[in-house]
Amino acid sequence: MAATTSQASLSSTERFELITRDLAEVLGQDIIKSVLDKGERPLRLYWGTAPTGRPHIGYLVPLTKIADFLRAGVEVKVLLADIHAFLDNLKAPIELVRHRVNYYKAVLTAVFRSIGVPTDRLVFVVGSSYQLTEAYNMDNYRLCASVTEHDAKKAGAEVVKQVSSPLLSGLLYPGLQALDEQYLDVDVQFGGVDQRKIFTFAELYLPRLGYAKRAHLMNAMVPGLKGSKMSSSDAGSKIDFLDSPKEVTKKINDAVCAEGVVEDNGVLAFVRAVLFPIARLRAESGAAATAASTPDSGLSRNFVADDAPAGTLFSVVRPEKYGGSLHFARYEDLEADFSAKRLHPADLKKAVAEAINALLEPVQKLFESSEEFQKVKDAAYPEEVVVKKKKEKKINPRFAHLYTKEEGGTAESKEAALAAQAEAQAAKAQSKGAGAGAGKQQQQQQQQKGGQKPADAPADTKAPPSDQANETFVEATKLGVDQMSLQ
Repeated sequence: MAATTSQASLSSTERFELITRDLAEVLGQDIIKSVLDKGERPLRLYWGTAPTGRPHIGYLVPLTKIADFLRAGVEVKVLLADIHAFLDNLKAPIELVRHRVNYYKAVLTAVFRSIGVPTDRLVFVVGSSYQLTEAYNMDNYRLCASVTEHDAKKAGAEVVKQVSSPLLSGLLYPGLQALDEQYLDVDVQFGGVDQRKIFTFAELYLPRLGYAKRAHLMNAMVPGLKGSKMSSSDAGSKIDFLDSPKEVTKKINDAVCAEGVVEDNGVLAFVRAVLFPIARLRAESGAAATAASTPDSGLSRNFVADDAPAGTLFSVVRPEKYGGSLHFARYEDLEADFSAKRLHPADLKKAVAEAINALLEPVQKLFESSEEFQKVKDAAYPEEVVVKKKKEKKINPRFAHLYTKEEGGTAESKEAALAAQAEAQAAKAQSKGAGAGAGKQQQQQQQQKGGQKPADAPADTKAPPSDQANETFVEATKLGVDQMSLQ
């Protein structure tokens, strides 16, 4: 498809192919084809995201696909689902979610611009703008009256956070997402394959309310850098849009990418799902040429070397002594070289890190130059202040009356505690005095028994020899030891 091809010149078949290419699954093709074939109005679609954790580069998969929808003449709405975010196991209080809505809108707009998607043809909708209306809530009650607990729980199993004691809000989530299709007035909902159960839930229950069944488009989920699902809550598995080049390089270097192994390879998966589609999109739309000729266009740099042959979408630059640079027009060729060990993981990681940093550079420049953008981010994701917990004072129950209840004791007031402490001090002093007298008397008795001169005895008084001394003398005589040597 030529870069200059406009949406007006595309046939309904070409539009359908552009809309559905590279998707993991399509449900309701006939619905899409019917609207395209009639040509009476544009196809209407929405993609929703709940503003919980900070958006990461895994979002580039749906955002790049949205560019295809726009090129095919689809009207696209981006739903910032604040109510959904609040309901998802209380991941964030509603006040914080409102700030995150603003941050998501700012980041997504910057990312769309970076990859060459015209944001003037996108409509951002905040969920609470219609989800709190009387009509929407009445439909929610109608839905609750017909949906079983089993179906609601099953539908949200892969999307709603699963805990041992789930909240009722998690059961409402799938129904609300189904109603969004009706209240956003769309023909199609787009999301990841992890949304499939919610999509089939909507197909089953919306017609029961008298509403039309919608089509559903699904993209594959991007594995995290560690091989698992890329998640906002796992910093090590994802790259944030504001991560520095150094952080990006470190995360890519630590990613799963065994030599010659294609399965569960987080780096290869990202190249396939993100970098090649973006490179192709930019080549087809002319954004690649604009980025090359206009450095301040707001577009990210291209992923190809200056000396790459025409048609190249991704280059791996390396010295001649290691075989020279490699240039790829198709992902399949890159994967084949990697599988055959003609492309080393270290070289691939270096090229991928550079490509990601090229994508993030315009986003971060915009962030650094916009005080408002920075304030939005700080309000949405305030730095956590770690408060050092005071060590709890453990009080012996015997002395609990010496402390107030606030201090963990039993005294009703500070005055009562102080009085009890004073009484205890007096008793201690009295006990100490009595103990000292008794101790002195005992010492005198022991001295007299041992034949020693009592401390207060007259100077000319001799203490009688003790039994122990006599026994020592007798024993020494038996052994023939001189008596003087024992003194």
